[in-house]
Amino acid sequence: MNILVLNPGSATLKFGLYQVPDLSKASATTDSATVLASGIVEPIGAPQAELKMFVGMQKPVIEPVEAATSAQAVEQIVRRLLAYAGENARTPTMPMTIDAVGCRVVHGGAKLVKPTRVIASVLDELRALKDMAPLHIPADVAVLEQVQQSLPETPVVAVFDTAFHQTLPPIAYTYALPVELRIHYGLRRYGFHGISHAYVSEQLIEHLGRGAEGTKIITCHLGGGASVCAVRDGQSVDISMGFTPLEGLVMGTRSGDVDPGLVLYLIRTAGMTVSEVEDLLNHQSGLRGLSGLSADVRELEQGALEGNKLAELALEIFAYRACKYIGAFAAALEGLNAVAFSGGIGEHSASMRCRICRRLEFLGLRLEDDRNQAANGRAALRISAESSPVQIWVIPTDEERQIAGSTYEQFHDF
Repeated sequence: MNILVLNPGSATLKFGLYQVPDLSKASATTDSATVLASGIVEPIGAPQAELKMFVGMQKPVIEPVEAATSAQAVEQIVRRLLAYAGENARTPTMPMTIDAVGCRVVHGGAKLVKPTRVIASVLDELRALKDMAPLHIPADVAVLEQVQQSLPETPVVAVFDTAFHQTLPPIAYTYALPVELRIHYGLRRYGFHGISHAYVSEQLIEHLGRGAEGTKIITCHLGGGASVCAVRDGQSVDISMGFTPLEGLVMGTRSGDVDPGLVLYLIRTAGMTVSEVEDLLNHQSGLRGLSGLSADVRELEQGALEGNKLAELALEIFAYRACKYIGAFAAALEGLNAVAFSGGIGEHSASMRCRICRRLEFLGLRLEDDRNQAANGRAALRISAESSPVQIWVIPTDEERQIAGSTYEQFHDF
């Protein structure tokens, strides 16, 4: 079964076409799926975007495309995949048909709690959630609508970033607000990056060489968006992100946790509008705001080496906030077997992993420096010392592969 996976971002649309084996067979796993094609369209919304597509071991196909919207990017991707399939229809090793489509959707709210086939009522439910994720839901809906238009006979599955966190207990997801208000407006911790946390936690448990039962692990998705997740027995039990993806860790341009009174102060005393505060916290804060230099950890690490004190401060605050959440979640789990780092920063910055782990030796996290330096995000690697009571891993996340597996589970009979 060939599954097209679409992973929309704020200005990108990543895609992959996966040939998924029969997962009902004992030896088959999502990891055994074959990538027939993959790529990205970026930057969406710019006067001229670029489509980069990899097919097998061939050199990437790179060409300019019109992609003023995410929907237009979908149209460009589907057209080129089908055109390639037509050109190579007689090549038995490249059966480039599209049997189903799986699409990442940021927010599923309280009702959409598992991978779901997209029909009219599902789209209506998503539109009703737009105020919960105004930067993401409209684009996600547009992508789903365009897929249905471009591939009208092909089943489409929405895979929700919030779904993995539906196992949170009430003590973890409930805000200390009046019950009537919470229920009426759906005010609770939903959590995000669930597709990534699900994939990384499954991989980590497998590397630990034991079943999920009895495991207490923490997964750290550290990138432009960042979150920490507590996973007990293979299920999410707490997550740093909350009602929106703004809560929690310091991120590239997002503030993470701030006193709610600060927001009221900015509106009441500084005279800022709601839209201005929203833009401040989502786009002007985080590493960019702290450093005044960049949201990119690589640039900040270079700046810190050159003596930029604000860059150094930004990096230390990022690490400090991650340490606080790891420590808190170790308490919530009442113990800890392992910690995994993923995401662009988690997979590629040995320096940031060191900044975080050196504060956690009291919890039993002991890095092995050579292993830490060797980890490059290309393959899973244990980076803790042999004497470390808590194992530390770098595990490259693969949201697209996870989405392909979730989509297969919904449509394996097609």
